[in-house]
Amino acid sequence: MPYIAHYSASAPERAALDAAAAPLLLEFGVDWCPHCQGAQPAIAQALAAQPALTHIKVEDGAGRRLGRSFRVKLWPTLILLQHGVELGRVVRPLAAAEVTDLLALLPPVP
Repeated sequence: MPYIAHYSASAPERAALDAAAAPLLLEFGVDWCPHCQGAQPAIAQALAAQPALTHIKVEDGAGRRLGRSFRVKLWPTLILLQHGVELGRVVRPLAAAEVTDLLALLPPVP
């Protein structure tokens, strides 16, 4: 799944994310956030090299349980998950290398 431009107001259930066997990249933020807007070119560039990685962009904020379950405090926060286990995270990336370093934590594809 390629880069997604906008945050979704509807979030997946945490149980579904925990049960996913394939790795996925969760991104928490909001479309109006200047930090989120500034990070988008770096995120898009890093994800261009990972076309098979699922990218889920979730709108976060007060009362949003999914972000709280991952202890998200700042936007954007990117969390790399596999089998419900957090492999790593990056907060407020400014350079594609920060996101690429996170994606380097993915196990090799057999």
